[in-house]
Amino acid sequence: MGSTFGGINTALTSLYAQRRGLDVTGQNIANANTEGYSRQRVTMRSLNTNTVPGMYSMSNEAGAGVVVSSVDRLRSAGLDQRSYIEHGTSAYHTERAGSYGLIEEVFAEPSDTALQARLQDLWDGWNAVAMNPGQAAPKAALLEQATTAAASLNDAAASLNNQYTTNRTGLDIRTAEVNKTAAEIAKLNKEIVVATAAGLQPNELADQRGQLMLKLSDMIGATAQTLPNGSMNVYVGNAALVSEFTSQAIEVAPGSATRLEDLATTGVNLRWVDTGLPVNAGGTMGAQMELLSKGGTLDEISGRLDKVAAALAKTVNDLHSTGYSIDGTTGMNLFIAGGGVPAGTPITAANIAVGITDTRQLAVSAGDPTGTPPVLDGSIADSLSDLGASKSGADAEYQSLIGDLGVVAQSSMRRRDIQVSVTEQVDAARDAESGVNLDEEMTNLLTYQRGYEAASRVLTTIDSMLDQLINRTGLVGR
Repeated sequence: MGSTFGGINTALTSLYAQRRGLDVTGQNIANANTEGYSRQRVTMRSLNTNTVPGMYSMSNEAGAGVVVSSVDRLRSAGLDQRSYIEHGTSAYHTERAGSYGLIEEVFAEPSDTALQARLQDLWDGWNAVAMNPGQAAPKAALLEQATTAAASLNDAAASLNNQYTTNRTGLDIRTAEVNKTAAEIAKLNKEIVVATAAGLQPNELADQRGQLMLKLSDMIGATAQTLPNGSMNVYVGNAALVSEFTSQAIEVAPGSATRLEDLATTGVNLRWVDTGLPVNAGGTMGAQMELLSKGGTLDEISGRLDKVAAALAKTVNDLHSTGYSIDGTTGMNLFIAGGGVPAGTPITAANIAVGITDTRQLAVSAGDPTGTPPVLDGSIADSLSDLGASKSGADAEYQSLIGDLGVVAQSSMRRRDIQVSVTEQVDAARDAESGVNLDEEMTNLLTYQRGYEAASRVLTTIDSMLDQLINRTGLVGR
């Protein structure tokens, strides 16, 4: 038979448990707007006086009260894993679409001030010269138009190189950030394992780790595996970035290209520091590697822009060098590789320049104006004006570049939009599982409050009973 005083302890355990429930509910409400916070729930179990029943040690008491067995972090491991994957994919497509958007801004087609319009102005200029081969004004205008076309190619090449440099710097910054985040996860793994072994609930630490893991999935497409001891292994591709309490480092290999023109001799290598093997990056860094690598997006676009410049120079120079200028000069090239590059350097978008500054040196005639008899017919200029319609000229090459770029950019943006929608759905499902619902928390608050009040009433009742027993029993006959 239980002691009369045993009821006090039963009520006391209830007070402790209900207060713990109130504390946890208050913690949930306080962090309702905290990013990455997972709501917590108190799990209670009744205390049984017959915990280890025996033949001669049994009790018929109702129980010994209640105890909080755990404070659970409400989180779906499956949704977390799905979220890491979808966030990495979303970051990849977002970065890729953004890069194509910036490349499209470089060319800004269609526009009255873009390269296509400048090329058309050049062909119109040759047509004006063909109609007035002996006048200096149309030739001066032509030289200005040729200079503008070359400058447009120079500017486009410089913009592509600036985009390369910016992304290359960003790759270095993100590499350092990945290493720092991986080290923090390894540190949190140790703290969580130690806390769990000590019987503590490391819920807030797990939330911090989850946020860092989400950051890694965005940056490098990392995935995770939670171990039975509470630690987490993090993988990039099939290689472990974090293995329990140890993190591995990645680096951009020394000597990697820092400018677009450096890709002709070297590439960009993202590798593991310990093994030197390439990192199979996803997320934002995966898109950056696709953009920066030798043969990658910027390298390909730059190479095709160089083909436009080379086609412009070749087609114009081939015709121009066969003609005669008004002073009888022949064999001159209109476009050259400028910028002080060595002789024989191929013409590219970055170095194309106009090599003629004197209008009298423009070769516009098929005959020699200084010959006998003199011939000044403007037929070379007329032939040059027709190059805009050539299927192998600069215009055709440029239109093919812009067309292909537009298709790929539009496709990348559509894939980004679809992936963002998928990611938002996964995040919504995860938030429904782990996010704080204030209506639910208010209900829990009232439940624990009433439980606390009821336990207090039990304690008051037992106190009254004991007062009756101690102070009023046995007074008869005194």
